[in-house]
Formats: sequence, C-alpha cells, structure tokens
Amino acid sequence: MSFLANIRSPAISWWRATPLPAEDPEAPSQFRRWHRFDESCGQWVVVKPTNHESAGSQRSQQDRGSDLTLYTWNVDAGARWPQLRIAAIISHLLNSTPTADIIFLQELTEPAFDTLLTDQRIRQNWFLSEGDTTAWQNSGFSTVTLLSRARFGHPQDTTPERAALGPVWRVQYPSRFGRDALCCDIFLPSAASKPEEPKSQVRLINVHLDSLALNPSQRPRQIAIAASFLQSVGRGLVAGDFNPVLEEDASLVANNGLLDAWLQLHPDEPGFTWGIDGKQHFPPGRLDKVATLGLQPVSIEVIEPGVARQLSTTEVAGNLSEQNEATNDGGQLQGVSWSDHCGLRCVFRMAPE
Repeated sequence: MSFLANIRSPAISWWRATPLPAEDPEAPSQFRRWHRFDESCGQWVVVKPTNHESAGSQRSQQDRGSDLTLYTWNVDAGARWPQLRIAAIISHLLNSTPTADIIFLQELTEPAFDTLLTDQRIRQNWFLSEGDTTAWQNSGFSTVTLLSRARFGHPQDTTPERAALGPVWRVQYPSRFGRDALCCDIFLPSAASKPEEPKSQVRLINVHLDSLALNPSQRPRQIAIAASFLQSVGRGLVAGDFNPVLEEDASLVANNGLLDAWLQLHPDEPGFTWGIDGKQHFPPGRLDKVATLGLQPVSIEVIEPGVARQLSTTEVAGNLSEQNEATNDGGQLQGVSWSDHCGLRCVFRMAPE
C-alpha cells in the first residue's frame, strides 16, 4: 500500500468524523447525503449528518438502552409491477410489530424507488439514503436504506428525544455486477453513559452480494471488506442478500469475525428466505442474513411475502400500461407475489461491554 493511501484513510476519517479502515484501492468510499421530504418546498432535500462530537445533546432518558428493529428485504427487480409490489411491502413493514426503525431494501428498481419517493408515509416519517437515482448507474436496480424520523434526529431537529444520524456512504467493492455496500453510522445512547457524553457509534451496512455460482467468486472479498468497515468502528451489522450459493459461502460470516444472528437464535431451523414456494429451479436457501459485531441479536424472524392483488389510483397514476396488463377480463388484478425473497425482521441492542 502506498504512502499516500496510508495517510488518505485517516484524513478522510477525520474529515468525515467517522472511523474507516485502511484505504483499499479496490474498495473506494463515496460519501453521500441523507434526504428528508420538505413539505414547504414539496421536495426531497439534503440533511446534514451529525458527527460523533455533536451527537450527545440529542439524547433523552427514554432512548437509553432501547432495542432497535431492522427489516431487510430483497424486493425482486425482475418481477412485474414493481410499484404495486413495493407499495405492498412497505405497507406491511410500516404496519408490523415491533415498529420498524431501520429498513434495508435490495434490488430496488427506479420505478419502485419513485413509488417510495411519492409515498406520503415515507415522506412524513423517514430519512432516505438517496434523493435521486444516481446510485443506480447502469445496473437497473440498487440498494436503499431508510431510517425512521420518529427514532433518529439530526442537528436541524429541535426535538431532543431521538438518536442521531451519522454519515452515509457507498463502498465500491469488487463486483461482477457493479454492486456496492451501502454504509451508514447512527449514534445511540448507552444505558451506562451520562446525558452529556457522546452517544455510541453503530455502523449499518446494507448489501446485495454478487449473485450466481461463478468462479472466482467476489463474495469472500465483499464480506471481508464489509467486515473491515464494522471492525474499524467496533459495533454494527451487515445485512441483506448474501447470495450464499457456493460451499465456501457458508463460512464467510464466521471467518470474518461476525455473528450470524439466525444461527445464534435459531440454530436448528433452516430459516429459508428464497425458494420456499417451490417454483424455483433450485432448492430453497437462506440467502438473506443479518451478521453482527458488538451487537446483541434479540430476535430474528422470516417474513413470508404476501400476494398483491389490487392497485390504488395513486400507484397506477401515469402507468396505465401496467394497470391494463395487471387486470383480467373482470377488471380484477391478477395475484403477484411481493418478491421471490422473504424478508427478515431482526431486533438488536448494543452488547454489554
């Protein structure tokens, strides 16, 4: 590694106020901005992230030591009616118990993303890692992270009872398909700390690892890079579609010093998240995972996809061709599964020190 690379990573860490691993020329970081919907101008606007030093003032007593709930779902870029399906998935997640604090989405197409941007519930209640489709490039789909505005705040908020946003960025690790790791930091109160002390920094990484049984596989490198970003801060998780289709994939989480939440809590259950309907050409598999470092998984459950059967006026606006395709002779929508993947719900907390 060159001298320039050795000094560049600490410089970026200082500038961005976030710990980063030693710079890897094969995995550059591209920092981005959180977005929230501004009712006054009717647009998604950039919000300023919090840094570690300024996070302490936003804590409240009721926030201390409380659990966080993550939902992660590969929403299937290849299936028909992406707007209908993502609307159904989001409705399900927003009405689920426990309440969602963090949502990871993979394989989100531009039409599905547009549906998120126009959903009033998302506009009113969520921060988004993206405000436009620049992250999509030429791949046709991407990952998106959502954080609850009821749970997380930023310096422009006047309410002190929320945890805090940190930086958000993408790591362009080696990939046959142009995929990356979507990283963000959050700042959480710790039960043992005093209100005036800084919050604990937790790193969240949303991944859609390379697909298919291709050799040489890029998945070992991708997991190793994601793990290095967790290890640099000491506490966090990587979750999403791990695509473990080769024998070597089974040990990648443990080999990189991470804890597989499903194996920790359900060691005797298969936990299949793909192929459960028997319609695939391959046997069912546990493709989607949550892997943690310095966190304590409290619970993790598989969420089977439902069947979407109707479109609202909002969902089909400007998209009559899909509406017509989706209806039969009686005008009723044909059933379509939300996704070929199941979702995962994982409740976690900071591990005792």
